Amino acid sequence: MDLFFSFIVPVYNRPNEIDELLESLSLQDYDKSFEVVVVEDGSSESSEDIVEKYKDKLSITYLKKKNSGPGDSRNYGMKRAGGNYFIVLDSDCIIPSQYLSVVEKSLANEYVDCYGGPDAAHSSFTNVQKAINYAMTSVFTTGGIRGKKRAVGKFQPRSFNMGISKEAFEKTLGYGNIHPGEDPDLTFRIWEAGYETKLIEDAYVYHKRRIDWNKFYTQVNKFGMVRPILNHWHPDSAKITYWFPTLFCFGFIVAIALLVLGILWPISIYALYFGLLFVHSLMANKNVKVAALSLVAAVIQFVGYGVGFIKNSILIALSNKKPEELFPKLFFKTM
Repeated sequence: MDLFFSFIVPVYNRPNEIDELLESLSLQDYDKSFEVVVVEDGSSESSEDIVEKYKDKLSITYLKKKNSGPGDSRNYGMKRAGGNYFIVLDSDCIIPSQYLSVVEKSLANEYVDCYGGPDAAHSSFTNVQKAINYAMTSVFTTGGIRGKKRAVGKFQPRSFNMGISKEAFEKTLGYGNIHPGEDPDLTFRIWEAGYETKLIEDAYVYHKRRIDWNKFYTQVNKFGMVRPILNHWHPDSAKITYWFPTLFCFGFIVAIALLVLGILWPISIYALYFGLLFVHSLMANKNVKVAALSLVAAVIQFVGYGVGFIKNSILIALSNKKPEELFPKLFFKTM
């Protein structure tokens, strides 16, 4: 099967980020043609001038639309793209030069209609960015399901680095209007439609993520909030592992209470865990500051996700309303 790739990149008020991404796409070692579709999602800070810089370096299309969220913007771009295989990227990613060659080779060896790739920390990232990346990808945190072939039974691609065939897109109608959570929802519907997914381990991207602790908490809190909705929509996808951050937080509170009573072994387990986390991050990042910040990032991740998960799980269980009515802030109005 001859593949023609279309990169689909929604952007919202991030012209500097899209500049770095487009620069990396212009440096691909891929020897065939491909296209880039940038979708401006109702931004007040336009990326049009940035895109114009790359007209001579890339086959690039710039589309503007009213704000309707990243999922709908990706759908908007895919409907207007010329390729038969779409690669969806977040605007805060940088792409290694071999990325597209790796993807083509993998799909030629084992074709699937949807793939995902891992994320990595670039050497230019700040210590906070590297710590957040560690928490979001480490096997010792909830990030273990992201970019690890053996972490889950079937790999769930994430839309910061995700490929989907035109056929699968048209069959599933693409992303829904929930955000975040639009990517696992699409993955579940891809499976239900009979298509396979896989991880391409070497098709990694450098994902910059949030650089502010408050924004990071908001992000992971929303991840926790949408998971009960996804479990409600797709009951077969529910796993006990999604409860781990909540149980981690509850267990820590109990451990502190028992410490006051002179019972030490529960808090010792947490101390051992954080010690393991520190050493593992130190080995991975070769930086003491990043290792220490990784503990902060992991705590924020567990607390943010855990609180969001238990709160919305209770609300869904006690209410007869649809998730769209219960949590309107987690849904965009589509065009």
